[in-house]
Amino acid sequence: MFTDKYLRRRKETLTDAERAVLEDGVAKVVELPPRKVIVEAGETLSQSTLLVDGFMCRYIDDRNGFRQLVAVHVPGDFVDLHGYPLRRLDHDVAALTTTTVAIVPHGALDRIVEQYPAMARKLWYSTMIDAAVHRAWLFRLGRLDAGGRIAHFLCEMSARLEAVGLSDGRRFALGLTQADLAEICGLTSVHTNRVLRTLREENIVTLRSSQVEIHDPARLRRLGQFDAAYLYLDDTTPWASPVGNL
Repeated sequence: MFTDKYLRRRKETLTDAERAVLEDGVAKVVELPPRKVIVEAGETLSQSTLLVDGFMCRYIDDRNGFRQLVAVHVPGDFVDLHGYPLRRLDHDVAALTTTTVAIVPHGALDRIVEQYPAMARKLWYSTMIDAAVHRAWLFRLGRLDAGGRIAHFLCEMSARLEAVGLSDGRRFALGLTQADLAEICGLTSVHTNRVLRTLREENIVTLRSSQVEIHDPARLRRLGQFDAAYLYLDDTTPWASPVGNL
């Protein structure tokens, strides 16, 4: 199923019957190359994109053409579901890696919302999680130093990927370059490289060839002041546990 990772291991999830309904709403499945832009800011939207495999991002360019990533999406995310009620977005959406996406026309979402009110609430729920992630990103950029920003982001990605079966809580493929990580954390590439070297030398985490290995999850979480509550993971997910239990 293309929808098996959507809302997986969240406090609110889909039943098997609801997943089948969402699956029926998929019009096509498409593979995208890295850096492919699928939505440009301001364009009228008639469909939403469910990420099946790979990594995608949402970003805004400044006047000089420098990109600020405002969201990173992992398999199971409805990347632009908020475009369903808004009809257009104020940012661009692009693939970061080779990705597979399922396209759900807004007409199909209309039918789901009208015929399955419980599912409508769960679609809304997932957009609220997306908003919670944005708030956490604002906190990270506004209140944490460089090491804390990177630590927080790596904790978040591990937790989100673990929820969809793509991390064991310590090791995962990130699919991002150091330049991407710098844009996410509001740092220069040079500063990002320096922080990653320090984290490696202190045996906290290693990032090599887009592969992340967390050696000391508790210390990484403390450094990033990371609390996974905003991800609304179910209680079986280790990252949802208190830091002392990691």
